[in-house]
Amino acid sequence: MSVLVVGSVAYDGIEAPAGKVERTLGGSATYISVASRFFTNPVRLVGTVGYDFEERDHHFLRDRGIDLEGFRVDEDQRTFFWKGRYHDDMNTRDTLDTQLNVFEHFNPVIPEVYKGSRIVCLGNIDPVLQLRVLDQVTQHKLTVCDTMNFWISGAREALEETISRVDVLIINDEEARELTGETNLLKCASMIRAKGPKFLIIKKGEHGAHLYSDNAVFSAPAYPLSDIVDPTGAGDSFMGGFAGWLSYRDRIDEENLRRAVIYGSVMASFCVEKFGTQRLAEISRFDIDRRYDAFRKLSVIPARS
Repeated sequence: MSVLVVGSVAYDGIEAPAGKVERTLGGSATYISVASRFFTNPVRLVGTVGYDFEERDHHFLRDRGIDLEGFRVDEDQRTFFWKGRYHDDMNTRDTLDTQLNVFEHFNPVIPEVYKGSRIVCLGNIDPVLQLRVLDQVTQHKLTVCDTMNFWISGAREALEETISRVDVLIINDEEARELTGETNLLKCASMIRAKGPKFLIIKKGEHGAHLYSDNAVFSAPAYPLSDIVDPTGAGDSFMGGFAGWLSYRDRIDEENLRRAVIYGSVMASFCVEKFGTQRLAEISRFDIDRRYDAFRKLSVIPARS
């Protein structure tokens, strides 16, 4: 199945205990597209950058087979830039600089050939823009959406409408609690799914992820890593792996959803091993499948004797 990805393409400046980079390729659409492309084709990216977007980064996306017909370069403005600093526990970060630049006026226009994409991934952008995308796509089989605290507190009405129209919502545990006002994640999940999504994924960072559906709750582990360099794109890489696997299998059922969560976790675990997209640029499908098998072994529970 085809995958449509709509979100930000950006440059990030990152400071972390492992070091720092002044300017590296990032953005939600970048990570989602790159991670998804390991599994399926076509992957179609809708995003915008400025005149300072480097040719090597354009090549990086193109060389990975990502369809860039919906990718726009604005010759009058600079590319979206974000800079942040991570603390020792890597679960908290400070935003040091945000320059929206070309992204301030981003209005996603879906090319005609993209409108029939079967899986639609809505990256972490203004829910008003997510709604505009949903209004343009016509033949999708599954819609997957990400959001963040900023939109929960600052664009609640539009976010609630977006949530009511998507099939899968992916958020972290802190966001789930803020969205519902509940502390118990099982209650959070019930309240969020009552808003519309058929499936809910609550990410718990180093503690894995939960998949909630009508049939069951599935708990996926996190891959144990001794060194985490940069968690910036982990959530987006998770979405890319999740959507990419479902597209590859072309069947959305409980078993494949569980596999998709694990593949999402695999992609996130690779992403955090280096700054930006560096690690995703190095790995192969063989590496991904081998780590998937390692994930499976983490959760094997022996039968009672």
